[in-house]
Amino acid sequence: MTPTNTSPRPHSTPSSPSLRIDVITLFPEIFAGYLTQSLLAKAIDKGLIEICVHNLREWSADPKHHKVDDRPYGGGPGMLICVEPVVHCVEAIQAMDERPAELILLTPQGRRLDQPMVEEFAPKGRLILLCGRYEGFDHRVVEILKPTELSVGDFVLNGGEVAAMVLIDASIRLIPGVLGDEQSSWDDSFSRGNRLLEFPQYTRPPEFRGNRVPEILLGGDHGKIAAWRAQQSRQRTQEIRSDLLDR
Repeated sequence: MTPTNTSPRPHSTPSSPSLRIDVITLFPEIFAGYLTQSLLAKAIDKGLIEICVHNLREWSADPKHHKVDDRPYGGGPGMLICVEPVVHCVEAIQAMDERPAELILLTPQGRRLDQPMVEEFAPKGRLILLCGRYEGFDHRVVEILKPTELSVGDFVLNGGEVAAMVLIDASIRLIPGVLGDEQSSWDDSFSRGNRLLEFPQYTRPPEFRGNRVPEILLGGDHGKIAAWRAQQSRQRTQEIRSDLLDR
């Protein structure tokens, strides 16, 4: 079966992209607008990133209705995604590129995603993201494919598509050439082991409704500015996310 590739346009360079991400979903239309906006669209245009979105229903054993779910054994609410189409789909997609892929299942039961994990995944060059729906997957998907199970937080979403977009957004920032200023990703909160929140930043005008930009930022003394920013980062972390300092 031929997968649906909703990458908005072919890359402009003949070489392989620095990062290829395959997304498996029951609702590929969700990604149509997302892939054509902002930094991601520019990275795809430059050939730095390749995003391929695949409709799981195309691997259904039901040619008429393309059904991929069924009732759980033992009873219970909702429907489960069947094991056969998922395994066949993942195996077919893995064969589409010679580079080995990191298979990631987006699920509220997974390890909570953080920046060090993003920094681990992004350099691998190829990710396959498996988006769940309904009550989740037949557990044999995990037993057979042994994916890395990831959660974007301690809450439940309607499906894994939004979580996949979170991981895509975080990953592409680490690919050289995606950001206009490579220093940006180094200064981000949580990046490269940084456990401090980012310092507050300001731009023009210097005053608005009585709120002024801190004078130290207007003086041009880069040493003092750096010290002020470091102090502000620690202060904001203490006030908002003191748990990070406890680590």
